[in-house]
Amino acid sequence: MNRAKHLRSLVLLSGALLNGCTGTPIAEEKAARREVTGVGRNFRPEDQKPDLPALRADSTAADYLRFALLNNSKVEAAFYDWRVSVEAITSARSLPDPQLTLQADVVHTVTSFMPGAMLDIMTRGKRAAMGREAAAASEVSYRTYATALVDTAIDLRLAWVELAYVDEVTALRGQESSLADQSLSIAQADYATGQGMGTLEAQTRWLNESAKIQAESASLADQRAAARARFKAALGLHREDADPPWPEHSVPPAPLPDEETLWQQILGANPGLASMQAMVDMSIASVDVAHRAKTPDFSAGLMADFKANPLLFRTWDTMTLPIWRDKIAATIASAEGRRMAAQARLNAEQVSLAAELAKMLFMAREADRMAAYIKGKALPNTERALASAEAAYQSNMGGFASLAELRLMQVDMRLEYAAAQRERETALAELSRLVADGIPAEGLLAEKSLPK
Repeated sequence: MNRAKHLRSLVLLSGALLNGCTGTPIAEEKAARREVTGVGRNFRPEDQKPDLPALRADSTAADYLRFALLNNSKVEAAFYDWRVSVEAITSARSLPDPQLTLQADVVHTVTSFMPGAMLDIMTRGKRAAMGREAAAASEVSYRTYATALVDTAIDLRLAWVELAYVDEVTALRGQESSLADQSLSIAQADYATGQGMGTLEAQTRWLNESAKIQAESASLADQRAAARARFKAALGLHREDADPPWPEHSVPPAPLPDEETLWQQILGANPGLASMQAMVDMSIASVDVAHRAKTPDFSAGLMADFKANPLLFRTWDTMTLPIWRDKIAATIASAEGRRMAAQARLNAEQVSLAAELAKMLFMAREADRMAAYIKGKALPNTERALASAEAAYQSNMGGFASLAELRLMQVDMRLEYAAAQRERETALAELSRLVADGIPAEGLLAEKSLPK
């Protein structure tokens, strides 16, 4: 009767073990789960893509941006990688799975039959340290996700800038083509009627100019196709997907803050810098784990021999002996080395970002100066000269050649102004990448600021 009772107790214990138990989450795990769940409710509710904004040609930049952030596969992959790393915290801080054991002695018959259970025991401090290390790793994954958001937003802005530039240049090239054709027709008429001297040279010049403009217009068509493909990719659309409505307005111009303000924003918000800081934190946590290698681990088990009379219980207990001091020292030194390497990479990234900031500021300021010169000096001067040439031509005191040259110069100035604006917006977009500017939270970031 007692044997049956003990066997029933062992079966119930085994069933409880197989049914599963729940460990105690650490504070970092609770925070990480709360953050990834909060983002998931907005980014992928029930693991499904939410309704995307309906895009139109007059949609705002915010609509296009939200569509891109919710639809881009790179952002989606980074989000799920982050969620995987959060789930890994539970595995890291949990005890190893218990084991069911069975021992039997057999001669001619079964002389002993001992089922039992064994549990590996790791100290709570060591498991908590391993959990903190995994939590720091999940922070790195979060920073990777935030970086994907930033990159997607900036890629969209750069593609939009390129689209607006191509459209403007195409219109200006059309004006150039009309001017060249008109000038060629007049030169040919002058040559045919015998008016003027050297008009054959003028014909050749305008023929070459017209052919050049046609070649550049053909290149613009390819450039537009490439810009549209880039814009479509930034929205997360595949090549075979239907084209989105192309925006009919230019991307809103961005202001240019002063250098010190930008540098402070970089230190506080740059996603790459925050990711490296998270790696430093992860390496610090790994040092704590390495130091706890000195702590022994235990195993405890209990078996019952149901063939013995009276019933025999046998315990099974083990303890690791961390006696290899050189191994422990190497583990600690390796962890310390990873920490110092992570800190050095963080410092190197700060140096690199300072140089990148200076470069982008130079490009933006140079483009600003060129645009200001063209708009404030070159174009007004050309327009005044053009007005004088038109008056002289209408009064038969000047030829058409000089008038055509000035008109072509005016269009060239506008082309240079468009190129300067493009350079400025490109440089500012890259500056926005450095400071993670222009990313609407809208539930797509965790409930914490982007910087560490």
